[in-house]
Amino acid sequence: MGKWLFSALAVISVAFVGPSAAAQHREPEAQFVIWGHQSAPGTAEIESCLEELIIERSGTPDRIRDRYAVGITRPRLLVFQPEHPNGAALLMLPGGGYQRVVIDKEGIESAERFNRAGVTVFILLYRLPAEGHEQGHNVPLQDAQRALRLIRYGAVDPNIDPERVGVIGFSAGGHLAGTLATRFDAGVHAQRDDVDEISARPDFAVLVYPVTRMSGPAVHAGSRDRLIGAQPDAATVAVHDLVAAARSDAPPLFLLHAMDDVAVPVENSLDVFAANRALGVPVEMHVFAEGGHGFGIRFAEGLPVGAWPDLVLAWMARGGFLTD
Repeated sequence: MGKWLFSALAVISVAFVGPSAAAQHREPEAQFVIWGHQSAPGTAEIESCLEELIIERSGTPDRIRDRYAVGITRPRLLVFQPEHPNGAALLMLPGGGYQRVVIDKEGIESAERFNRAGVTVFILLYRLPAEGHEQGHNVPLQDAQRALRLIRYGAVDPNIDPERVGVIGFSAGGHLAGTLATRFDAGVHAQRDDVDEISARPDFAVLVYPVTRMSGPAVHAGSRDRLIGAQPDAATVAVHDLVAAARSDAPPLFLLHAMDDVAVPVENSLDVFAANRALGVPVEMHVFAEGGHGFGIRFAEGLPVGAWPDLVLAWMARGGFLTD
């Protein structure tokens, strides 16, 4: 198992673009390359020509650090360990419209909040589907399946309870989290080792202002286009649309959205709620009047939607996922 584990400083060399922000957050205790020393499935041929960049955006209202990653060829977990771990784990999938992977706003800031409740958080920097990988539409799911299996296997942290491993995703990362909850058993890559024999079904799934629809008036066209193309056929839509893909053996589901979200309409959550409720899947949904899109932690402060982490944690506790 040790062949996958690297220190936070030594894991990989990347280029940083943009100014340094005034406020900083924690950096991960470790980074864990999920495919080890081998190339990720379908990535070997482009590894030498795709450069990973960690880009820092300027102009954010609060000047808090705001980075995102592109060009990822060595997908990895950023490990955030709580001071008092309770054995629960969250695989965290930030958003970015399948064009980038946000690091701070929907990653580290949320990880810190769940750490305070004793939850160990693993932020996944996953490959992006429109960057030239073979079977690009499957590479985010390949990485998410592998990451959850490694967490459950104990390869990253042997103290994680394998029956309390959940997933949380934001925006396009919410689509990926929902895809993991519905396609956890899809054979999207060849088996490499005994880790791939472990179930990739999360024990619970949290979707925060998620992209879910791949057609119709509520679709987020940018995410759809980068994942499956601008004019996918009906069969492709059926696989990747979270309403069409709903299944009765999906894990318990928590949905969160704001009604004033103009980027990803609230119907993305409402439709998934209705589909899963009809199938008897345990599902809870919270819809807020204000919040817009992409609020994460920082832009939810002072609004009712700012209570969302507490609502998620209370739901996890009721489900037995925060048991000591």
